[in-house]
Amino acid sequence: MSTKSISATFEELLHQTADSHKHLCPRQVLGVRMGMAAGRWLDLDLPQTNKRLLTIVETDGCGADGISTATGCWVGRRTLRVMDFGKMAATFIDTRSGRAVRIAPSHSSRELAKLAAPDAKNRWEAYLLGYQRITDEDLLEVQPVVLNLSLEKLISRPGVRVNCAHCGEEIINEREVLVGNEPWCKACAGEQYYQPLAQPALMKGHFSRSI
Repeated sequence: MSTKSISATFEELLHQTADSHKHLCPRQVLGVRMGMAAGRWLDLDLPQTNKRLLTIVETDGCGADGISTATGCWVGRRTLRVMDFGKMAATFIDTRSGRAVRIAPSHSSRELAKLAAPDAKNRWEAYLLGYQRITDEDLLEVQPVVLNLSLEKLISRPGVRVNCAHCGEEIINEREVLVGNEPWCKACAGEQYYQPLAQPALMKGHFSRSI
């Protein structure tokens, strides 16, 4: 495991993530620690300024923002993905080498955090302080992994687009599915997470009157 220094200190990263949230919480600290550990394990200089590192987080919320701050991986840059398993865990993938590690808090991290912060006023503050004080070995579990999905398909290619043969909406990043020999969007193919409540023409008229 490399001990290469990274381009921002722990304190600077905590300040950055706290500034974006207007406060600092324990899971932000965990996220920053996880992201920094990923950089050491994968021998990458983080936060990145390119798109070499791809991160898959297993829950949304403050922890994900801590990870983004430490790694430079963001949803808007297509370098951060959420697969919501409800876990404060993330997999970090070096897209150049293919190496990947999954990092999560250790089972004993909460108890060790409380022991490391006897000056804390309450349990929340004990986690906040303790997560900053205990070692990576005590705080985190790091497991090298191999992805069950195609990295190439996940990232896709720039400029690839097609229109859904059923609804006509544009699909990017090769997210279409084939129904027969036709490209359909996932919603039309049965993976819809919503139900329309009004006809599109009525909605368009409503928006035009509102503007």
